[in-house]
Amino acid sequence: MIYQVYPRSFADGNGDGIGDIAGIRSRLNHLSALGIDAIWFSPWYPSPMADAGYDVSDYRDIDPVFGSLVEAEALIAEAHALGIRTIVDVVPNHCSDAHPWFQAALAGGPDAPERDLFWFRPGRGPNGDQRPTDWIGEFGGETWTRTTNPDGTPGDWYLHLFAPQQPDFNWDHPRVREEFEDILRFWFDRGVDGIRIDSAGLLVKDGTLPEVQPDQPHPFHDLDGVHDIYRGWRRVADEYADRALIGEVWLPDRQRFANYLRPDELHAAFNFDFLGCAWDASALRESIDGTLSAHAPVNAPATWVLSNHDVTRHVTRYGRADTRFSFAAKREGTPTDLELGTRRARAAALLSLSLPGAAYVYQGEELGLYEVEDIPYALRQDPMWERSGRIDPGRDGCRVPLPWAGDEPPFEFSPAGAAAPWLPQPADWKGRTARAQTGDSASMLELYRAAIQARRAEPALGDGELTWLPAPEGVLAFSRGGGFSCLVNLSDVPVPMPAQGELVLASGPLDDGLLPSDTAVWLRTAESADGAALT
Repeated sequence: MIYQVYPRSFADGNGDGIGDIAGIRSRLNHLSALGIDAIWFSPWYPSPMADAGYDVSDYRDIDPVFGSLVEAEALIAEAHALGIRTIVDVVPNHCSDAHPWFQAALAGGPDAPERDLFWFRPGRGPNGDQRPTDWIGEFGGETWTRTTNPDGTPGDWYLHLFAPQQPDFNWDHPRVREEFEDILRFWFDRGVDGIRIDSAGLLVKDGTLPEVQPDQPHPFHDLDGVHDIYRGWRRVADEYADRALIGEVWLPDRQRFANYLRPDELHAAFNFDFLGCAWDASALRESIDGTLSAHAPVNAPATWVLSNHDVTRHVTRYGRADTRFSFAAKREGTPTDLELGTRRARAAALLSLSLPGAAYVYQGEELGLYEVEDIPYALRQDPMWERSGRIDPGRDGCRVPLPWAGDEPPFEFSPAGAAAPWLPQPADWKGRTARAQTGDSASMLELYRAAIQARRAEPALGDGELTWLPAPEGVLAFSRGGGFSCLVNLSDVPVPMPAQGELVLASGPLDDGLLPSDTAVWLRTAESADGAALT
């Protein structure tokens, strides 16, 4: 099981209100007690923070706000001593406009060789004052920004699929490919066990710059040339013992998704189909079946993700009338039943942790944290908020600093007397702190601890087969072999529990032999081992 740490919001060690490596090191005992296998760190590199660190100016160092490279190496070693592996985020599609290459491209004018490392193009129209294309960015808004030449005259335009401060690399240039393969070696040499690849499907662009056409290959999404890049990365990873490459691949086409997982490419990729799926039995079953069938031909492990640093926390999503997630549908003011969302999130935890493959937990998920949706406009920092014309509320709400202990903010996120956290915490999180939940058998934290411990101890979990079992409408029931089974009631009515069998774990109270709505159980029964009906 892999745990995602968003460094700005995990724990603040130096009191400036921003999470850092010192804070992470001080809370490694929490992660060890949780029982995780690996930590994935969101970007911690030097950055102007135009996009919370996903605008990187130096891929081989640590931003001073987080600490130093020496501290990072100590953190990696301390995690290894606890049996926890480490994964770092690499952002290959784009860098910061403060990156030395881009600065040289601007300073050198139209003939600077560094311009070939990016997508500089002249504008359209007689004066070149029209954008080279009308492509829409990943955050919404325009994708080209015009430069000014050193002599003050208007210059060429450069491409940025995200914010203007994030110019896209030109992956057709061999120097870019060589640079990133060297970056991988840099972190592998420091003991990092894996690389998570941001926006993995966007690197290659159609150099003819066509406009986006319906039913035609997208000019910058999932072009075939991207696979040659990852074959090179896999060769680098294979130079080391037991290193992993994990892609952020947002693709609705499961076959195209599976192409990234062929034996000479990435080891795994995030399953966003499952993350965005509605809390609905038939939809979830289709997502699970589709995921497993897509991974089987390439013999790659599936991944199961409920939340991350980019999406609305699932406690909130599951408490809404529409329980799916999509960026296009995000809006402020959507009514939410947090009690219902929490109950469903508890059941979803048991579901995701019992499926074949690797499970990912986003920090705070184990505390049952919800999306913070009332952050004052003046404090919001996510560029998605502004670039969407303030239609999309942005991603700050899932990035609020964690509550560790105490009755009021900052809940020991920072030491006493520290600056206020970089985003405000809700006062009612006092019941959701790690300390408040520790020892409370009914808490989300203790549910996660028990589930992860049981997952480690249960031979049938992890990799292996899944067999669906007969169940009433609105109920998911499956066996993982060895007598272990999972039953999840997504219907509106209680359903009977099996007549026999040992209860391993339940996401909520049972009701006199009935499994209530929005509740999951793990069972060990002889019947489930034989594939017999659970009801």
